[in-house]
This record gives sequence, structure tokens and C-alpha cells, in this order.
Amino acid sequence: MRVAAVQHDITWEQPEATRAHVRPMIAAAAAGGAQLVVLPEMFATGFSMRPERVAEDEGGPTEQFLLARAAEHGTHLLASIAQRGSDGAYRNNAVLARPDGSVERYAKIHPFGYAGEHEHYAAGDRFLTVDVHGVRVSVFVCYDLRFADEFWALARDTDLYVVPANWPAPRHEHWRALLQARAIENQAYVLGVNRVGLAKDLPHLGGSTVLDPLGVRLVEGGPAETVVCADVDPEVVAAVRRDLPFLPDRR
Repeated sequence: MRVAAVQHDITWEQPEATRAHVRPMIAAAAAGGAQLVVLPEMFATGFSMRPERVAEDEGGPTEQFLLARAAEHGTHLLASIAQRGSDGAYRNNAVLARPDGSVERYAKIHPFGYAGEHEHYAAGDRFLTVDVHGVRVSVFVCYDLRFADEFWALARDTDLYVVPANWPAPRHEHWRALLQARAIENQAYVLGVNRVGLAKDLPHLGGSTVLDPLGVRLVEGGPAETVVCADVDPEVVAAVRRDLPFLPDRR
């Protein structure tokens, strides 16, 4: 399966402008054969701690945008959106839009306390692993990447971890190292998607990447807007785990 990371800048708290900006990038990824296209965390608004301003109801305009593009291009789209649930709570949801019009959601389990995210967005309490063209895909969001035990819990049923993020430049090397560690530890592909540009005065350097089950970077974006693509194969995951049977030794 071909996967693509759409690494883009974000117009702060202006979802209509950002959706228009990324639309041709999504089209380019799909034209390149991507069957799963992933955008960054809170891709339409930036990592805003004002959910009362930016959050949409589940099924709102940004989710509908993803569904429309998925249907238009016959591909799966995944991105994080600030959403309000039926219980009235705000959550940082990774939304997977399928071309058939169905939706899966994963609420970020670890709100980023350092930025006060936990004060504005409720934590999720359920994992999400879905089948996309025969690839078992498990979804996390940004800060979740620092908590290896969550990834470990899903390893045996995962071929590809996907991590949309808003990971800032001062900790960029953490981003690179943690993505590689998650791939090596779990003998699975990892797709990390990060934004570029300034969020207020905080720079983001991209570095969207796909790593193979041995932790080798198949592709990596630089600090500019780009679409990076790579192929993932569950048979490679199975072969690595068969030839290097490390997972059964985990206690």
C-alpha cells in the first residue's frame, strides 16, 4: 500500500483558508497512488488551546472536507481535528475518512500537559486499529509518541503506526528519535506527519517520515511544504518478525 504524508503550513485558526491550501496537496498525493493520505495534528486550525473558537461538532465542516476528498480521490484520509462530542466535551480527534463515506475516530489519549491541552481537551480512553487495504493501521496523535507502552500494547496486531503531529523545532530531534524507536521496538512501519511554518512565534521543521520495521527511514521531508510517499507491505512486517522474533520476548 502506498502512503503519503502531506506536510504543510497552517493558517492559524482559519480552517477555511487551510482547507483550501491543502486541497491540491491531497490531490497530488492521491495522483501519486497513495491509498492512505495523512495530514498533521489539528491540520486546519493549528494546535489551538481555544476549542470554544476552533472546535467543530463531530461531522462538522472539516470532517466533511476529508470525506469529500476521500470520495473524490478514492483514497483514505486521516487527520487530527479539534471536535466537540455529543457529550459536549472537546477532544483532539484523529479522524479517518474512508472513500465509502464511513468515519473512524481516535481521541488523543495523552493531552499535552506542558501546553495545557489537558485543561481544554478531554483525554481519549480507547485505541484504534483499522484495516486499510489489508494493512493493520494503529493511530496515535503527537504527544502519544512519548508513551511507548501504548504502542507496545498494539504491536502484535499492527503493521503500520500513524502519528499526525504538531511537533515544534526545539524538540525536533526527539521527534526523529522517538519515531525510529517506535518502529524498532515494535517491528512495524511508522508514518509520522508533522507541520511546517510558524505557530505564532514557534517554528516547526516538518520531518514527516516513513520508517520500515527495522527503523530505516524510507523517506523524510525537510523543513518546507511537501508530500512524501512510500510503500508499506504487511508481508515485510511478518518477515522481520519471523526472522528476528523479538516481540515474544517482551514481558
